[in-house]
Amino acid sequence: MREFTIPPLVTAPQAGGLADSVFATATEEPDRVVLGRRAEAEGPDAPWQDVTAAAFRDEVMAVAKGLIAQGIRFGDRVGLMSRTRYEWTVLDFALWAIGAQPVPIYPTSSSDQVRWMLHDSAAVACIVEHEDHAMTVGAVVDELPQLTRLWQLDSGAVTDIAESGTHIDDDVVHRHRMAVTPDAIATVIYTSGTTGRPKGCVITHSNFMAEADNIIEKYEPVFHSKPGDEASTLLFLPLAHVFGRMVEVAAIRARVRLGHQPNLAASELLPAMASFQPTFVLAVPYVFEKVYQGARRKAEAGGKLSVFEKAVDVAERHAEAMEAKAFGTGPGPGAGLRVQHQLYEKLVYGKVRAALGGKVRHAFSGGSAMDRQLGLFFDGAGVRIFEGYGLTESTAAATANPPEQTRFGTVGRPIPGTTVHIADDSEIWLRGGQIFAEYLNNPKATHQVLHEGWLATGDLGALDEDGYLTITGRKKEILVTNGGKSVSPVPLEERVRSHPLVAQCVVVGNDRPFVAALVTLDPEGVSHWLAMHGKSVRSMAELVRDPDMESEIRRAVVAANTLVSQAESIRTFRILAGQFSEEQGLLTPSLKLKRKAIEKAYATEVEALYRA
Repeated sequence: MREFTIPPLVTAPQAGGLADSVFATATEEPDRVVLGRRAEAEGPDAPWQDVTAAAFRDEVMAVAKGLIAQGIRFGDRVGLMSRTRYEWTVLDFALWAIGAQPVPIYPTSSSDQVRWMLHDSAAVACIVEHEDHAMTVGAVVDELPQLTRLWQLDSGAVTDIAESGTHIDDDVVHRHRMAVTPDAIATVIYTSGTTGRPKGCVITHSNFMAEADNIIEKYEPVFHSKPGDEASTLLFLPLAHVFGRMVEVAAIRARVRLGHQPNLAASELLPAMASFQPTFVLAVPYVFEKVYQGARRKAEAGGKLSVFEKAVDVAERHAEAMEAKAFGTGPGPGAGLRVQHQLYEKLVYGKVRAALGGKVRHAFSGGSAMDRQLGLFFDGAGVRIFEGYGLTESTAAATANPPEQTRFGTVGRPIPGTTVHIADDSEIWLRGGQIFAEYLNNPKATHQVLHEGWLATGDLGALDEDGYLTITGRKKEILVTNGGKSVSPVPLEERVRSHPLVAQCVVVGNDRPFVAALVTLDPEGVSHWLAMHGKSVRSMAELVRDPDMESEIRRAVVAANTLVSQAESIRTFRILAGQFSEEQGLLTPSLKLKRKAIEKAYATEVEALYRA
């Protein structure tokens, strides 16, 4: 199949902007709890405090008035450099209420990146999280003559802004808000980019509305609240990324209780999940992999690995049987499988869900591909993961698996209001109300990807007979060996990475005689492996030369090679003592590999692969 369309479920609004939902909810359900917050200074163990719709509206209104008092005008752009926290959402909606445009900046951005984004967007002000961020901006402020304000969240910026606007009448904000139209710019999000200078994606209020409202309607079982069991989600994705931003907008529009968690480290994220108890989460596959591997390590440490592995097998077979039933190709789980499934519900599955807070029944996954077996396991364990696909330029999701018929291992069907087209060279083209307007100040780049309403994604894929999309690679990432063999590295990398000891895998081989790989180790997996094998090592450099460790990684490589022909297989590999990190410039903020940067940083190791 070359093209598939799902008609929209929601009519696009003809007037208004994103901030209107804050005021509408407060008018219709003033006492409804729409957010949970805890004071940043009180740490990860602080209790969550409910925020009602009326209280949130009042805070947004106060900050909006303060922004006007501080000189922020309709159409102005304001940088936001922070981790994911409650104040960001307040500031987003306050800026939207006065027709201003927040420009998110990743908190790990360098001074040069910050200078570029603030300069390119012509931001007149910037709000940062703490002193280190303020110093990052301060280092380039002399090159930003248009920047007239700098506020710091940890120094009480939100309170100070609000207090400065107490003399301004509410009607001033309402007049600004009423002037916002759906086609007005809501934000400029700079692509994290695996190569080149970030480009500013201009995203309108209408783009967010088309995306969020159709997802809310399609996934009604996820967003719907029952008395006593209100829908809620804990946002731990970076709000500087379009995926996190869409979650924020959708939660406010759906009147779902929203919490913020700034740190993705398991030591802080898992306790936050336990205390907030979300009913659904949105994450990248890495988070689900960590939960799975953590459960596996715990079972092995307790001498119950065989029980866990049997539970995994039962979960996967149960999910596959349910999948076949949904598509009319099977009767569903048999009696024996159902009995086994009930047994492991008590022994294993309930504990896995407890790691996600205990109440999670649904999840959305995006940013990179998820292994089919991992999706099947979680489904069998009682958490249905809807894998999807999208870009910054498509305001997050363009496709996602539907609740009624999830096809694991695919990124689903077009979300309502979206068309997916597969070009002759297998490139994925997208069309819909969520497709961005343009790259800011960059008509050449805009014309390269937008063609009469179609977005050429640069990704390669295939549609099956039911309109489900499978990602097969990325045009710029296809390797071609010097023998002329084309290789898509992603499937190989994902399979190697599924091994509990592997953190990342990068396949190399462009203009080389064969395909090889660089592999980094997962610190938690390594600690567990050393304990279980009674080993001790003095350094990572010593560990990567350990014959037993090399055998473990070789098994992962052999398993990955079963996916491809011999000419495409990984012939050799090198285990690295270090990690790929965002701080080193080797990963994007959404944890995608920066291939060229990695190959440059590890040029000596790559050369050694081909001398061996």
